[in-house]
Amino acid sequence: MITGFNHSGFVVQDLDAMVRFYRDTLGLTVLRERETQAGREGDHTGIPGAHRYLVFVGKPEGEHTLELVHYIDPPSPTGHLARNQLGAAHVAFNVQDLQSYYQRLTAAGVKFVTPPQMRTNEAGAIVGICYAQDPEGNWLEFIQGPP
Repeated sequence: MITGFNHSGFVVQDLDAMVRFYRDTLGLTVLRERETQAGREGDHTGIPGAHRYLVFVGKPEGEHTLELVHYIDPPSPTGHLARNQLGAAHVAFNVQDLQSYYQRLTAAGVKFVTPPQMRTNEAGAIVGICYAQDPEGNWLEFIQGPP
């Protein structure tokens, strides 16, 4: 029986730049980090001898974290999947004021697919949603839900 969510992960190439983005630009906190080395038989990822450095970012009071995975060996191939391609993934973040957050991130150079798509829901609350990419092309969704 599943009891909840633990974390999501992105494989990244420039770990320092990605930590700066998620910490300094998005405002998340580095919660923990560690280096791992799989044995010749592999580990839970099924990659024999995989040498990785992991950084988990999130909100200290939150349940869900984002794992930034940097493969030292074997190195990761380049390239990303299109948003609508099978296997493509994204991470969605809840935000309080999507319009202001969008303006701040746009000024910081974050590339968005569209400006926030805002509407008033059935209960009269203003809600919104938009998509963006991190510096390495991973897809991010920002959602302003009802209060």
